[in-house]
Amino acid sequence: MKSQQSLCILLILLFFVLPALAPGIASAQEERRVLVLEISDSITPVTDDIVADAIAFAEREDYEALVITLNTPGGGLDETLNIVEQIAVTDVPVIGYVYPEGTQAWSAGTLILISTDIAAMAPFTVIGSAQPVTVTPSGTEPVNDSKVVNALVTRATENAEKHGRNQTAAAEFITENLNLDADTALEYGVIEYVSPSVEDLLVQVDGDEVKGRVLETEGATIVNYETPLRLAFMNIISNPIVSSLLLLLGIYAIILGISNPGFGAELFGVVAIALGLIGTGFDVSIGAVFLILVGIGLLVLEFQAPGFGIFGIAGLVCIVAGSVLLAPTDFPRNYTPADFQRTILVSVVAPTILIGVFLLFALYKVVEVRKRKPQFGELLGETAIVIRPIEPGSEGYVLHRGEYWKARSKVSIEKGEKVTILKKDGVLVIVKPLKKKDDYDDIDW
Repeated sequence: MKSQQSLCILLILLFFVLPALAPGIASAQEERRVLVLEISDSITPVTDDIVADAIAFAEREDYEALVITLNTPGGGLDETLNIVEQIAVTDVPVIGYVYPEGTQAWSAGTLILISTDIAAMAPFTVIGSAQPVTVTPSGTEPVNDSKVVNALVTRATENAEKHGRNQTAAAEFITENLNLDADTALEYGVIEYVSPSVEDLLVQVDGDEVKGRVLETEGATIVNYETPLRLAFMNIISNPIVSSLLLLLGIYAIILGISNPGFGAELFGVVAIALGLIGTGFDVSIGAVFLILVGIGLLVLEFQAPGFGIFGIAGLVCIVAGSVLLAPTDFPRNYTPADFQRTILVSVVAPTILIGVFLLFALYKVVEVRKRKPQFGELLGETAIVIRPIEPGSEGYVLHRGEYWKARSKVSIEKGEKVTILKKDGVLVIVKPLKKKDDYDDIDW
């Protein structure tokens, strides 16, 4: 009897309970997801916020892992250390992946990579060049301050030891500017995997134990992290080149607005400067701002009370000097390779120089016009050419020494005929045909 009851229970489980549980089991399998965050530019304060938002999203939605793809020249040191700390404290396994092929993760990107729970690189990628440098008038110089270098080395080697990676290489990234390709990094124990794609990488890491959990990433759904609109906008204006150019555009817009009021350039200038300051995190050199403000004042003075261009030239020099100081190339605020710092410098200073050349040309023309003798009196009696026919009672145009003048005459004059300028009436000249004709003798010109 008991055996019959057990058989009935078994049949009930097979035909009713298990089918009801099967969709739940299948859905649990389908729920395995991996979030992918792409970092493909310099590390800025907004990058820090984006990583924090992605980690919070992965924690909230219970993602299997977070993959951070790295393709960066470097960036802010403070932001880099914040990202490293966020990776350390989250319960979500974080996989660092230099991707796609042919790219690099230099400086700050290398520090982030060796701090992730699993480090991987795509073929033909490069990491390293983590020695901080500073830009000087004569070129670039490495930062050899032992206090700065030792702090970075200690942080890098501690993170490498924590994840069982090559501590010597981690130190030499900073002290020797070591660079490694993907295969060499794998051979030296700096990374764990070389993989051509995110899908392949998830297959390779499947089964690894990270932060007390066994990864089940093979076949997991890949979800690309979508940056919120606010952070996406902030990410654009926080680019060092964009924020610096916004500041410069704002400066020149204010100059234009003061010189030619009524076009709204002042409003645009204020908005551009505000966005530029927000993009730089308000960490702007006071000396740079002072020089730029003095330069603005001198240029405005030149436009309002023109002299011989001295104020304009001095103002331009001040603005160029301030622009150089605004370019974010200092250490340790920024942790970028020298080539990228020079690119920022050129991108910021070049527009200033071009605009300055234009202003100098404009000032030269103003001085030239001032020195030119008044020509109103010299017009009288001179010859001009009709470029639009003149009829009695209507106006035409004549060309005199490259200048166009409205013209009026008491007789018809065809296009191309030469005329003599008799007198000037405001912006208009009175003319008569140069060719002598008997029927013109009785006309009172």
